[in-house]
Amino acid sequence: MPDTFKPTEKIATNAKKGLKLRDDFGRGGTDVGVRRAEQLAAQDDVTTEDVKSMHSYFARHEVDKDGKTHEWGSDTDPSAGYIAWLLWGGDEGKEWADQHAEKLE
Repeated sequence: MPDTFKPTEKIATNAKKGLKLRDDFGRGGTDVGVRRAEQLAAQDDVTTEDVKSMHSYFARHEVDKDGKTHEWGSDTDPSAGYIAWLLWGGDEGKEWADQHAEKLE
């Protein structure tokens, strides 16, 4: 099992979009989420601990999709949860982290 993993281009694109939306709308994500987005956007190597952290984040925040403030998936009025989700790599980041986390167990 490798010690590090390389995020995909789609994950990097999602993270960049999340950073832009956060900048444009002033909401979504924490400092930790912003640092994760910067890491993913640059396609920097992700450690096993990072993968586990991403897996845990997505498991905890799946419920954010049900939020009623602003809109999940909107580029014109995005919810804070949607922006944060993108910062962590979006749906592709979730699938990627889940697959790697499963192999690490």
